Amino acid sequence: MKRRDFLRKGTTAAIAAGAIPLLATSCASTNDIIYDKTKDKWYHLGTGKSGMPSRKKTLGYEVAVIGGGAAGICAAVAAARNGAKTVLIQDRPVLGGNASSEMRVHLNGVNNIKGKAERETGIIEEILLHNRFENEQESFPVFDHVLYDFVVREPNLTLMLNTQAIEAVMDGDKIKSALCWQSTTESLYTINAPVFIDCSGDGLLAATSGAEYRTGREASSEFNEKYAPKVADGWQMGATLLMSSKDMGKPMKYSPPSYAIKYTHEGANKRRKFAGFQDGIWWIEVGSDDDIIADFEVNRHKLMGYLHGVWDYIKNSGNFPEAENLALDWVGSLPCRRESRRFIGDYILSEKDMTGHKYFYDAVAFGGWSLDEHNPGGIENITEPPSYFHYHFKSVYQFPFRSLYSKNVSNLLFAGRNVSQTHIALSSSRIMATCALQGQAVGTAASICSQRNILPREVGKTYIKELQEQLLRDDVFIPKRPANDAKDLAKKANLIFGSSTSSGDAKNLVNGMSRDIDGKINHWQSDGFNASLQLEWEAPVALSSIEIKCDTNVNRNIMMRKDSRNDELYGNGVPKEMLKALSFEARVNGSWVSLGKITDNRTRLIKMKFNNVKTTAIRVKMTETYGAKNVKLFEIRCYA
Repeated sequence: MKRRDFLRKGTTAAIAAGAIPLLATSCASTNDIIYDKTKDKWYHLGTGKSGMPSRKKTLGYEVAVIGGGAAGICAAVAAARNGAKTVLIQDRPVLGGNASSEMRVHLNGVNNIKGKAERETGIIEEILLHNRFENEQESFPVFDHVLYDFVVREPNLTLMLNTQAIEAVMDGDKIKSALCWQSTTESLYTINAPVFIDCSGDGLLAATSGAEYRTGREASSEFNEKYAPKVADGWQMGATLLMSSKDMGKPMKYSPPSYAIKYTHEGANKRRKFAGFQDGIWWIEVGSDDDIIADFEVNRHKLMGYLHGVWDYIKNSGNFPEAENLALDWVGSLPCRRESRRFIGDYILSEKDMTGHKYFYDAVAFGGWSLDEHNPGGIENITEPPSYFHYHFKSVYQFPFRSLYSKNVSNLLFAGRNVSQTHIALSSSRIMATCALQGQAVGTAASICSQRNILPREVGKTYIKELQEQLLRDDVFIPKRPANDAKDLAKKANLIFGSSTSSGDAKNLVNGMSRDIDGKINHWQSDGFNASLQLEWEAPVALSSIEIKCDTNVNRNIMMRKDSRNDELYGNGVPKEMLKALSFEARVNGSWVSLGKITDNRTRLIKMKFNNVKTTAIRVKMTETYGAKNVKLFEIRCYA
């Protein structure tokens, strides 16, 4: 387009030399803007007033969630599903945090603790199952869109991408508003809410609210931690930059870029291994003993240099002939952070709480990834092992609600790596699926705050059983905490039986434990298909919903991996044990009537809602799984 065509007719006199019109429209208006580079000012045409366009908006919600990683997604979805008008604010163009296509970390959690609870269920399992259906090719960019779909389909949830919460506006000890900058629209949003949840990792909103936090490593004497250093210091586990490569079927040359840092592997600790290097090397890591957030850009540049230096070593040292046909296919530009601020709650979870399997009356989540303390210095200290130790748990530990809300900012909750815990405790609980469980817990707690007009601490003091019961109903497992929902009419049935049984007992389905654990069977399993389950009441009951928890084999991890493993521990498809097709009936006035059917179930927690009926019995008919020969159930609930 020629310059004279770009300028608006009749406005050239108003444009100083070098001025660039920002908006091109058919006619000038008081909203049209130009920039005069000679005076370094913006002007509104027709007024002569300087300044940028006013894109300031104020929005109100019942719950505001900051951060769209696994923890933030689960927090926002939980709050929305439980009735709170919710906004999810994410500073990136995609959801998923470290698991997104920008960073590509495996969304890992508890695994390989045989018979001791195993994989997480609840919202995080829903997400991973949704991905198994919609992303068989296991593409990280597609995973971004799977997460997007999972969030935007919630009717009570608003998503704001490319938006960062930059400052908290306080009213006493409460956050009144979050000032948020949306870079793509150059808009400043004021988000008002009675409850805020910071799941952003670094916790900028929480920090600007004045919420107490700590960084670095505690001295071993402070919490009697075996694996902590004797003297406290500022060290924080580093960030990692990942990559992936592609076999091109022919020899591929590689020349490192100008910023590559030479790597030789001389004197490197023997535990710095290159297994699976084609999919990235996690120990290309740089941390900080000072302000790891302020150091981020310096460390990012270093990590890019180290990554290319290591790849140069792999390609050109002659020690990896198997890399001859490999070429870089994707290189990360955004390092995956492990640690920064940890905000202080009413309880600070420590190493001893985990290794001693401490019982918490307010437990709302669990973990079980090993204590995994990384080497201070990361790749800049290659004579040391990349990870100092792995303390492997024999069973899972509980996570208390008191570690998930702020000690001094009364309406602030948090979930993820920024929660109230020691550095050593973080080395286990930072795993994303564990963070996701925390997210579902605080999102559910926030909905209780909204419903009852109370603050998070009051939830913990007065309504903790209500919170736990809702989490258990929503398929979260809480160790050593069976469900006992007084509203569940299935518990009041005088008879429950299956048409056939190969293991377990139908009575197990109302015992409050929704998985087999500690060697105890808590399931009923049919003997073949066309199986049915029946509940009977002595007197008619009014029902409008039935909820079932089926089998998805929690002993097998379903996260997406770069190597697409499919073995005893990992599955790269839809779990064959999951129930696919079933129908529901109720006995009304002596006759069986249909309540509805599901032909393509995709979740462990199956819900059937229907018009209220008065019935003396219900029957569930199950006709198909995704491959297993028998149907296995863990729980059935009935509600008025």
